[in-house]
Amino acid sequence: MAGHSQFKNIMHRKGAQDAKRAKIFTKLIRELTVAARISPDPGSNPRLRAAIAAARAQNMPKDNIDRAIKRGSGEGDGSNFEEIRYEGYGPGGVAVIVETLTDNRNRTAAEVRAAFTKFGGSLGESGSVGFMFDRIGAISYPADAADADTMFEAALEAGAEDCTSSDSGHEVVCAPEDFNDVRDALEQRFGPAASAEIIWRPQNTVSVDEDKARSLFKLLETLEDNDDVQRVSSNFEVSDEVMQKLSA
Repeated sequence: MAGHSQFKNIMHRKGAQDAKRAKIFTKLIRELTVAARISPDPGSNPRLRAAIAAARAQNMPKDNIDRAIKRGSGEGDGSNFEEIRYEGYGPGGVAVIVETLTDNRNRTAAEVRAAFTKFGGSLGESGSVGFMFDRIGAISYPADAADADTMFEAALEAGAEDCTSSDSGHEVVCAPEDFNDVRDALEQRFGPAASAEIIWRPQNTVSVDEDKARSLFKLLETLEDNDDVQRVSSNFEVSDEVMQKLSA
């Protein structure tokens, strides 16, 4: 399992998801606002449709969703957010991609750079690590949504590239340009996905020891705790033995 997924699992077990609810809402509202610039109609705006689904999955009140969409469509005094991607290396030479939505690029750049520096990493130029990742659509369903064969066949019929199933659930992978069609087809058949997003998937992973893993998890946590940061991707992994020590 990749390091970032392990980080998510650790944070979930510690109950940090609830503690960060306000920050999660902040990030979702920014995505709703930016997505609504394209069109405030989710029927003709796949990005907004995905943002609304993500907000609902976090139980965001409908009034909050509607206000964010109105700001993005020109009603109200919404901030002018822009999308900026940062790339760099964490401890142990681990590649890290940071996707942000910010209304102040100088502030965000300074805060992202400070996080890398504090935990033994370094911020690089655009494209410095992106070539180590593939941009993919990732759609997941719980294991009880369907059996493995049914989900696999449905995924391929929808235009997906692959589908893997395990006791923890089903993971459907597709090309970014096919993401909306695949997600919509699966949701028509199986209902809303547990998660559906376009992500950076590492082509290869880097194994790190306990000390490096601790620093990397702190770096990822600091980045994800930043309101401007929407998503962080990395290419490290740790052994089960190290994971047990980190989880203790």
